[in-house]
Amino acid sequence: MVVHYHNGIGRYLGMEKKINNNGIETEFFIIEYAENGKLFVPINQAHLISKYIGADDELPKMHVLGGNRWKKTREHAENAIAGYAVDLLELYAKRQIKEGFGCQPDSPDMLAFEEDFPYVETEDQIDAIKKVKEDLISPKPMDRLVCGDVGYGKTEVAMRAAFKTSVDGQKQVAVLVPTTVLAMQHYENFVDRFANFPLRIGVLSRFRSAKETHETLKGIEEGSVDIVIGTHRIISEDVKFKNLGLVIIDEEQRFGVKAKEHLKKIKVDVDCLTLSATPIPRTLYLSLIGARDMSTINTPPQDRLPITTIIAEPHDQLLRNAIVRELTRDGQVYIIHNRVESIFLFAAKIQKLVPHAKIVVGHGQMASDEIDSVFHAFKKGEVDILIATTIIENGIDIPNANTILIDRADRFGMADLYQLRGRVGRWNRRAYAYFLVPNARQVPEIVRKRLEALALSSGYGGGMKVAMRDLELRGAGNILGTEQSGHVSSIGFHLYCKLLKRTMRTLQGQIPKMVTDTRVEFACDARLPGEYISEPSLRMEIYQRFGEAITLEEIDAIWAEILDRFGPAPEQALWLYHLTRVRAMASQKGYTQIKLDQFVLILEQQQPNKKEPLIKKIPMTRPKTPDQFEKVIASHLT
Repeated sequence: MVVHYHNGIGRYLGMEKKINNNGIETEFFIIEYAENGKLFVPINQAHLISKYIGADDELPKMHVLGGNRWKKTREHAENAIAGYAVDLLELYAKRQIKEGFGCQPDSPDMLAFEEDFPYVETEDQIDAIKKVKEDLISPKPMDRLVCGDVGYGKTEVAMRAAFKTSVDGQKQVAVLVPTTVLAMQHYENFVDRFANFPLRIGVLSRFRSAKETHETLKGIEEGSVDIVIGTHRIISEDVKFKNLGLVIIDEEQRFGVKAKEHLKKIKVDVDCLTLSATPIPRTLYLSLIGARDMSTINTPPQDRLPITTIIAEPHDQLLRNAIVRELTRDGQVYIIHNRVESIFLFAAKIQKLVPHAKIVVGHGQMASDEIDSVFHAFKKGEVDILIATTIIENGIDIPNANTILIDRADRFGMADLYQLRGRVGRWNRRAYAYFLVPNARQVPEIVRKRLEALALSSGYGGGMKVAMRDLELRGAGNILGTEQSGHVSSIGFHLYCKLLKRTMRTLQGQIPKMVTDTRVEFACDARLPGEYISEPSLRMEIYQRFGEAITLEEIDAIWAEILDRFGPAPEQALWLYHLTRVRAMASQKGYTQIKLDQFVLILEQQQPNKKEPLIKKIPMTRPKTPDQFEKVIASHLT
């Protein structure tokens, strides 16, 4: 059963390819409704559909297409949401009850591996390792969150868990990471850390050749690959583990729920270890109420200094002083500029400010070997400054780089800024993070509060502070609290949470109060081709994220992630990106419809205190490129 935002509860029948009203072949969801009604929903409207989950096992009644019952139900339902909390907690309880496998107590090889660690463990690190070992030895499947600041030693906890599973448990390990850069970073670190032990480590990412990938897949299936590290590629259908025992998920907030759950379902009794500096609210909430175990690493490594965070306007003198100060102590500098189309112009500007500095540029649209070359040059100290997009948010670990400048920091979320700032301060030198915002005094209040909160969280344990603040803002207590009445039984949990989240964001000032559901009709092939993203569920997840995105910043962040994970985008995906940006701009200004009919642009806009919308008709020629389309339409939105 599924719920369509406008039409209510129906039965999902599957998908079908049909020619849409613009003459373009499109994938459609087919939903059956009462009285033999059928609705065909194009896949780019996947955000309007959510799976129905009620408070009990009773199936809901289907609605009639065009009827009034659904509208009244959506407005007046008052069922408690506590039912969903029970269902969710039951899921975790079943994992605890089910018998899994247990590792043997520490073997001589395990002890030798721990002795081979070149640093002194912190108290929190030792405690987290101890708890993870106890979980692995226990026959009950592990589900533990290890939360700790960037650079505080979470990776070593993961490595010891992986070693123990492989050696003392004779099982395979999968390490799931959000980006190709982080996959290669982890792979190199694992290979270096495991160098004195006979374990085979593989990696799956677009940085690997077809031959290397084939050999790794064969080794995974035969069991000769003990540990495999990779992006979402790990959860593809052609990856078949012989005896998977442990799944490690790094920075889970970058993954969709479907990706994580699919990986867990590879084997029901698999152990699961999640690592995060800023865990997502639902995960953190489940950990706090005891639905899953949590270990925190708040003790900084020896000689580690807090990062100095500075909020400033990007004047040339400030940029030059910040860079020169780092270079004069033989350090290196990160500069984040999250616009691919202008990043080289930005790099040229920086080069003029510091003409003697060696600069490289990295972004997700570059070829994999080119990205690899750029990051290795920076890691080896062959260049002074790396100017990059958020592709470096997870995965670059360079102790000699201790200054980071983030251009247009006002466009990033709290967790993103926290992760970016964590690229520096990984040594015993004082580190500096500059959040650069134009007209700092004129930025919206919510943005200023976000930046100030991050500046205040620059001390030890800041990641948990950010996560707790995020939990407070998103209101997980309201979602799962027994006193919160909601619409679970009548409209389903997913739709209820979506509406609740939107309302809360509006009250917090994160999005405009008026957000209209805008329909954009333009005869173009806007989609994510199967040749670009092969897994249907992953494509659907991205469509849903695009559809639910309300601000341009959210859309741009999703787009940057797509480019990083899947490489340069085809024209169809570019059309989807720019149409989504147009929809977001129009919805915030009350437009209900944008339609290009022949050579006339039709704009339909809601009017305050008026039933009839204002309709504008503007003569125009058909834009030839996605970028041109966005610019032309944006110029007419008032």
